[in-house]
Amino acid sequence: MTDLLYTEVEEDLRSGVRRVLRDRCDWTAVLARVETDEPYDLDLWRSLAGEMGLAGLLVPEELGGSGATARELSVVAEEIGRAVAPVPFLSTVLATAALAGCAEKTALPQLVDGSKVGTLAVGLTTVPHASFPQSVKAEESALSGTVSAVVDLEVADYAVVPAVDTDGSALYLVETSAATRTSTTPLDLTRRFGTLVLDGTAGERIASGPEAERVLRRALLTAAGMLAAEQVGLAQHCLDTTVEYGKTRYQFGRQIGSFQAIKHRLADLWTKISMARAVSRNASDALAAGADEELAVAMAQAYVSDLVVHAAEEHLQLHGGIGMTWEHPAHLYLGRAKSSQLTFGIAEAHRARIAELVDLPGGSA
Repeated sequence: MTDLLYTEVEEDLRSGVRRVLRDRCDWTAVLARVETDEPYDLDLWRSLAGEMGLAGLLVPEELGGSGATARELSVVAEEIGRAVAPVPFLSTVLATAALAGCAEKTALPQLVDGSKVGTLAVGLTTVPHASFPQSVKAEESALSGTVSAVVDLEVADYAVVPAVDTDGSALYLVETSAATRTSTTPLDLTRRFGTLVLDGTAGERIASGPEAERVLRRALLTAAGMLAAEQVGLAQHCLDTTVEYGKTRYQFGRQIGSFQAIKHRLADLWTKISMARAVSRNASDALAAGADEELAVAMAQAYVSDLVVHAAEEHLQLHGGIGMTWEHPAHLYLGRAKSSQLTFGIAEAHRARIAELVDLPGGSA
């Protein structure tokens, strides 16, 4: 029987990450940063990625990583979500998973040590089981095409680009400075995306054929599992801070947390987050074990992507008037929750995939 409880090593990892984020990434710092021309905290990311080795957790030791599993990385993801940290975490998961799957040895070490940032050039809403993208064509290593909604594109130095060439499906490594990048007005101020335009841009082919398709799907699946963990961390923070607010805010001479209606809403949220943590941990464990991971990730995303929005909405509403202000961090959490709800496909898409995987009638509808 699988043990989904956190191990001592995982809890130690959580403590270290939380301490760094608490000291360098509290919500006042995040709110101040996202209103500037440099919304990403790349200094913080270099500390997390290089000094703490978080970017290389899933990278095999022979490629310069730690050779850890998705279980350990999911703990990091929870803390990133808890702090709504403005760092290129999700894009790094995508890029390192793809590059490690190709055994690429030039850009990957730079992503692992945090000196460079990478991303995967697919649309933010791409589901892990989607067909191989056809929007980019390659001819003699020159890429042409447009990819919209690429996560963390504005700070990415490298992009792994799915393309179609004379041999069929392929993955190319591109330096983003050689392409055109256009930022999109964000809903989520802490994680942004943009459009990548390739016009004869040079790229290095790192995988082709069925191997390219396998690597792409695995990278998307891994990132979707880590996103579920991040969503759990965000939802838990929303619950924790709302409970604390209910203990300190008084109306009619009483703590608002003593009112039965608020107790019921918070108890209901606690139950749902507990369920979300279970399915998220199951997905991380399945990714670590390499067994039934597609079903486990689909189950996690089908449940957690909607739950995190509910948690963020309760967080905002139960903080009353102060929660509606720009000076309060509630909008940061709601923005991240709404953005992540769409990332890697909406819940309905994952429920349909679950039906296909378990042979339920109507699964492909």
